Amino acid sequence: MSNEKQLSEKESLQLITDMIQKVKNSYHDKGVGPLLWGAVVAIASFVSYLQLEYNFTLPFDIWWMVMGAIIPQILLINQDAKTQKIKRHEDAALNAVWLVYAITVFGLSFFQSFVPNATEQIMQLNGWQLVKHDISNTKPDEIIKPFTPSIYSLYILVYGFPTLVTGIVKKFWPMIIGAIVAYILFMVSCFTETKYDFFLGGIAALACWFIPGIILRAKYLKQKRANV
Repeated sequence: MSNEKQLSEKESLQLITDMIQKVKNSYHDKGVGPLLWGAVVAIASFVSYLQLEYNFTLPFDIWWMVMGAIIPQILLINQDAKTQKIKRHEDAALNAVWLVYAITVFGLSFFQSFVPNATEQIMQLNGWQLVKHDISNTKPDEIIKPFTPSIYSLYILVYGFPTLVTGIVKKFWPMIIGAIVAYILFMVSCFTETKYDFFLGGIAALACWFIPGIILRAKYLKQKRANV
């Protein structure tokens, strides 16, 4: 009877340990999502800065790489939902937060891509156009196309949202600090040129996601090796 009781206690303890381990192995705790977004956003931001700084172009829009990251984001979330036997409401909520974030970034990109052209068509229908006038009168007036001034500041602001929510829910300080860094960089970007906004956005991506993602991934792999 004593042996059966002792065995039962051991089994119960092992069961609890296995449950905790499975719960910790969620999509957000593996560091996959932060590494994905941190890498693609940082690369796109820094490349955009270099394009403006050194006046060169690529045969494609580098930001389509970020848009493409939405697909593996959804696939990873679905895969995690299928493999994780223990469901937590907080993980479902965080999945929704990151999905909404991805859609919001897509919306901003759509706005940036199509609104200037639509504005130009509306202006042409009304018979007027934008002209750049040099106040010193040393240069001739130049016709310019409509553009969205410093819209990347809004991207930096949005970057802090899913990061702060995830950091608070998971009680993960690197993400909380990363979100604070993003909000500070957003305020700085309101006073800088567009090319520097991209540079600040790259730093925000590293602080919000890539660095915390490395920390999460290292913790996950260490925990996984310890339970082999």
